[in-house]
Amino acid sequence: MEMSTWKFDGEISSTTSDAVRIQWENATFFSLEHNGKTYHGEVISNRMEEGLLTVKLNHRVFDIRKSGPLDELIASMGLDVPKVRKLKQLKAPMPGRVVGIAVSVGTEVSVGEPLLTLEAMKMENVLKAEGIGVVKSISIEVNQVVDKGSLLIEFE
Repeated sequence: MEMSTWKFDGEISSTTSDAVRIQWENATFFSLEHNGKTYHGEVISNRMEEGLLTVKLNHRVFDIRKSGPLDELIASMGLDVPKVRKLKQLKAPMPGRVVGIAVSVGTEVSVGEPLLTLEAMKMENVLKAEGIGVVKSISIEVNQVVDKGSLLIEFE
C-alpha cells in the first residue's frame, strides 16, 4: 500500500490509496466513496502544476494540496507563513454615516476583525481589518457623517 500525504484546507491527512475510491463522471464531476459513505464532487480549480486542487464535495469547498519533500523544506525554513501587512490608517471607502464602532483605543486587531460599521445608501457596511495593528486613535464618533477618504482610525 502506498502512503500519500495531502493537506485538506491546510490540515495534514495521511491516507493509503486503498482508503478512498473515486468514480469520475467526466473531467469535472465525480463521486467519492470513503468509509462506506458516498460524496458527490466537482472540480472547481485544477492547478496541479502547483500541487493544488479546489473541489466542492456535497456543497462544501475544499483546497487540497499534495505535500512533497520540497514542501517540508519550505515549512522547516518558515517560508510557508503568509506575510501579514501592518495597518497604519483606515480611511472611509465611501461617504456615509458611522453607525457603530467595534474597537477602542489600545485594541489589538488581526486580519478580518470588524472595526466599524458605515451606513451608505441605506446599507450597512462592516469595515474589517486588512492587516494587524493596535488602535492608536479613533477620529470619528457614532452617528457622524464622513466623506470618502476621511481618516477614521489610526494604528500604531
